[in-house]
Amino acid sequence: MEAVDLSRYDNSWFNPGRGAIIRSLWFIINALFFINALNPSSSIKVILLRMFGAKVGKRVVVKPGVNIKYPWNIEIGDNTWIGERVWIDSLGVVKIGANCCLSQGAMILNGNHDYSKPTFDLQVKPVILEDGVWIGAHAVVTPGTLCGTYSVLSVSSVSSKILEPYGIYRGNPAIKVRDRSIAE
Repeated sequence: MEAVDLSRYDNSWFNPGRGAIIRSLWFIINALFFINALNPSSSIKVILLRMFGAKVGKRVVVKPGVNIKYPWNIEIGDNTWIGERVWIDSLGVVKIGANCCLSQGAMILNGNHDYSKPTFDLQVKPVILEDGVWIGAHAVVTPGTLCGTYSVLSVSSVSSKILEPYGIYRGNPAIKVRDRSIAE
């Protein structure tokens, strides 16, 4: 059995989608305007996201303390809320539909490593949250996850598969516990 040897790790194939100057500029903007909890202005954050290539809908709310890796890989639909301390590790495509809620401390992850290889290879897969999805506080959405329309991933749960539309999921790994019903 071969051991992990991180000295052999090589992700030179990975292209984050922008040059070093744009990435560096984004890291500064991200630290000053997004991660910094002293900046509560959602409208400024939306403008900055668009300036860096994110596709952002109308009336999107971005709370303080949010961390976004690469905004040019993100699409966010109308009326979506991104709560305090949400981390969107957008190494690849992240599509967030309209009327979604990402609660405090939620994590959206595109990247992982292949633990079965001694080189610990980076793996990047898209994450898609369809319209009306609610990701609970401190929940984790892993690479390759599709959250169907109006599905819910409850507090501190971990998704790693397809969540059915209107399904409510809980646990690690998240399992469906019931269907979501939305009353008028």
